[in-house]
Amino acid sequence: TIITPEKVLPTDITVEGSIKSIKRKPTKRSNSKKNKLVITETEKILTEASTIITPEKKLSPDIAVEDSVKSTKRKRIKRKSIEPGSLVPPKDWENIYSLVEELRNDKLAPVDHDGAEMLASKESGGAVYRFQTMVALMLSSQTKDAVVGETIRALQKHGLDVENIRKTPDDVLNQLIFKCGFRNNKTKFIKEAAERICSEYGGDIPQTAEELMKLNGIGPKMAYIIENICLGRTTGIGVDTHMHRIFNELGWVKSKTPEQTRVQLEGWLPKEKWGEVNYLWVGMGQEVQQQKGKVLDKALSCSRPGEAVQLLTTLNVDCEKEALKHGLTDKYRGVVDKKL
Repeated sequence: TIITPEKVLPTDITVEGSIKSIKRKPTKRSNSKKNKLVITETEKILTEASTIITPEKKLSPDIAVEDSVKSTKRKRIKRKSIEPGSLVPPKDWENIYSLVEELRNDKLAPVDHDGAEMLASKESGGAVYRFQTMVALMLSSQTKDAVVGETIRALQKHGLDVENIRKTPDDVLNQLIFKCGFRNNKTKFIKEAAERICSEYGGDIPQTAEELMKLNGIGPKMAYIIENICLGRTTGIGVDTHMHRIFNELGWVKSKTPEQTRVQLEGWLPKEKWGEVNYLWVGMGQEVQQQKGKVLDKALSCSRPGEAVQLLTTLNVDCEKEALKHGLTDKYRGVVDKKL
């Protein structure tokens, strides 16, 4: 309050003079503790004010301009956009990619039986299949595939088409998706999507990734996967947390978010692999986290067991511990000793 422009001391009274004047006053009012306290506080405020408002303490124009320029420069710094195909691919990526393809041949990861593409029913027609796929992906955020599978099957018994979901009361839908993470938001988003699909898109899902992302609850990952599965087009890569983690561990990207991983991955991965990469590597990520014994057994039995063990080690699987836990020690030692 003291140092605002409206409260600046008159020009004919200097701050220094005011302080000296106040310092003399306590001798006249030495019997009042209250006045002493007020004067001491006033001295403190005026001393601080003198530091702030005296001309000598103001920044020089040169410094002020320099600081302003630095601030402007900081604001203008933007990340350079990465165009598809503009980055140099990581060394030996094709060898690792083909090894993961071999390890995923059995198709026994959770995504293989409870992924969105596997859950949606084609029997009721294309529009219903596409809507069910979209709903399955909306439910998948922060929720395991097994829970999504159970929930979608319950919704299908209830009637999982646009019109029926549109008419379903919020509390009923919320109860049907009760086991899914963030079910309140998902209830809201699914109801909104059903309403907009009916009123704006003629009863079918939006036909491009860009339009899909206009629906609340659908980001780039979901939009690109839906576009690939339902519309037969691939304009981007759907990157989930498994892919984000694994590709950073492999050194294929250097990113802090799945969206940054997507942009970098699109920068070097051949476009013909964009449609399959999510399904392939999400399954790998699930096995590495949830089915360590099974994936280690597959690694030890594949055509390149030494490389497969090294891959699992890079992905933070303690192979020796898992071998002991699952009765694979002899098999593991045989591979490791041979490699050495």
